[in-house]
Formats: sequence, structure tokens, C-alpha cells
Amino acid sequence: MQLSEKALAISPSLTLKITAMAKEMKARGLDVVGFGAGEPDFDTPQHIKDAAVEAIRIGMTKYTPASGTLELKKAVCTNLKKNHGLSYEPNQIVISNGAKHSLFNTFQAIVNPGDEVLIIAPYWLTYPELVKMAGGIPVYVEAKESNNFEPLAADIEAAVTDKTKAIIVNNPSNPCGCIYSQETLEDIAGIAKKHDFFIVSDEIYGELVYDGNKHLSIANLSDDAYARTILVNGLSKTYAMTGWRIGYTASTPEIAKIMGSYQSHATSNPCSVAQFAGVEALTGPQDEIKKMRDEFNERRKLMVSLVNAIDGISCVTPMGAFYVMMNISKLKGRKLEGEEIKGSVDFAEKLLEKKLTAVIPGAAFGADDFVRLSYAISRENIEKGIKRIAEFVEMLD
Repeated sequence: MQLSEKALAISPSLTLKITAMAKEMKARGLDVVGFGAGEPDFDTPQHIKDAAVEAIRIGMTKYTPASGTLELKKAVCTNLKKNHGLSYEPNQIVISNGAKHSLFNTFQAIVNPGDEVLIIAPYWLTYPELVKMAGGIPVYVEAKESNNFEPLAADIEAAVTDKTKAIIVNNPSNPCGCIYSQETLEDIAGIAKKHDFFIVSDEIYGELVYDGNKHLSIANLSDDAYARTILVNGLSKTYAMTGWRIGYTASTPEIAKIMGSYQSHATSNPCSVAQFAGVEALTGPQDEIKKMRDEFNERRKLMVSLVNAIDGISCVTPMGAFYVMMNISKLKGRKLEGEEIKGSVDFAEKLLEKKLTAVIPGAAFGADDFVRLSYAISRENIEKGIKRIAEFVEMLD
């Protein structure tokens, strides 16, 4: 019997093999250093956990409205106004099961079969698959390391066709850690207005910026940018709440209504207890965010200095999130025990095999000259792991 062509078109993750190898090695008691973490290694702040316990105690364990509780929607609106100067009403907010679910809802709401969505590469590996799940076609725009991974307006313009439905702006970026300048954001907003397409702005790392930078949402730039932007965010990264699965979108009431209706049939509401705790996260003390950001900043500086001290590899300094894109292009073509390093997958597999250190191949992000390292791990493990990478590089012929 014929299976779904749409489902069969979804690509398996290139990281699965590396992840499986690392887990198997750890299970055998080997001292594997993992640079693949996509989540903070901090615990959820205590006051948020206490709120969840209170939610259970008072019986907040039933269905909520499919698109989220009014209390949490109001808290999101207050947070967006206070931190980013953006004015939204509760009927513009949809609460979902994590920001990934919010992105899924977004593309289901705006994409028709054959529509094209511009994706800036390097990109988070799930973006193309979400577009394909909605029947859309991913179209890639390369952002070069020499420009700090910010896309050029001319390259975006060249990728636009009469089928372009949206562009994804991931700011700050996973996997690059770059933040977009106001000029770049204005270029993107201008092109979107000129050709009349949506902007999907993934701002999940918006609170994790360094060196005195402040996050700027593309929706801030103009009334037109605000109207065509579907802002995606969540609690996972900022509050170390990855497992709680609370994400949200802010958009026009019309789009929000479509997404709410879709979600009502697909999943119903997000977890009631997590929503209750989410209100506390957004409205309660924010001290832990600064502590976490300060620690990430120290790890960032440590990782960049250690990587750039190794002959043959390099990285630019990321300004946001908690990732470094390590350039391995000079190692391609070199050999280890007679086997050639042809790209990032070879590099990652051999590094794990020989030096018990796991990195994410850049091929997963459309950037085979790189591997991604996360500094959401301890400073001790950063030092240990990068020392192993240096030893690995010295082994190559």
C-alpha cells in the first residue's frame, strides 16, 4: 500500500548517527564530551517549579482553551511590550507545545502546495522539514562567514520568485550565533514589503545576546513589518524550560485564529500545568536569566579563544544564542589512517571514534565546511573537549 508522499519526503536528521554513537559510548562507560546540547544545562528556576506544584495542588489539571489560557496570553503580551516595545492583544497570541510546534502551526497556516519559503543558510535543520510538511518548497540563501553569517540583500532578492510566500529570520541564529544588524533587518523587511510575502521571525534566543547588544525584533521596524511578521518565541531557552514545552506566536488576529483552529484539532491545548508555570516565568523574578546569560558569556569567550588557538580550524565570535560554528574547511582532504576527511560528517564521526568528542556536522545545517559546538556545557568540559579536538587535528596527515 502507498504511504504518504509528503511524509516520505521528510529527511532523517544527519545528527542521529552521531548522537546514537555518543549515547552508546556513554552507556559503555566511556568519557564522552558532548558539544551537541541544544538546551541550557541549568535547572528551571525554583519559583517557576514552585508555581507548577501549586498548579497541581489547586487542580489546574484540566483542558484549557486550545490556543492557551488568557492569563498566559496576557503575560506574553506584557512581556513583549516591556522587553521589546511590541504591542499585541491576547487574540493575536497562540500558545503551543514549544516553539517548534509554533513554527509547525505557522507554516500550516500560511503555506499552500508549491509555495516557496526562503531559508537563510546555515539554518536550523528543522526549518526545511517544516516547510515540506506544509507542502512548501525550501529555497536557500547563503549567508557567508565573512559577513558574520548575515545574509546580503542582493542574495535574498535574487532568490525571490512569484511563488515566494515567506522568509524565515532566525535572530539570534541557531547554528551560527549571529545577531542581525538593524540594516540587515531593514533590508529583509523592505524586500518582504516589495514582493508582498510573510516574515517568520524565530526569536527563541532573543534574551541570550552578549557584548552589550540588545535584541531587536524585525516586527519593531515599521507598521508594515509588524503586520507581515509572525513572531515565534517560547520559554525553553530563556528560562531553561525545554521539557515544559511552551512556545507561542504573535501575529495578526486572522492568522492567530487559523493557527488556533488548526491546533484545536491537531493537539488541543498545551499542558495546563506548564502554562500556569509559564505565567510565573514571564511575570516573576528575572534574576536567573542574567545569571545564566553571564555564565554563557564566559563560556563563549573561553570556547572562541580555545578554538582559534588551534592551527587549521577557526571560528568567528558569536553574539547570541549558545553555539559556535567551527570552520573545518582547511581540514577537508586531509587523512586519518588513510581515510580522507571529505566533509563535516566524516570529521564528526572520526572525532567521536578517536577522541570521544561529539560535535554536530554542519551538513545538517547546509554548511558542510563547519561543525557546530554548543557551549551549554561546563567550562571544564569545554576545555577538555577542545583539547581533544586539537589532538585530533594533529593526528591528520
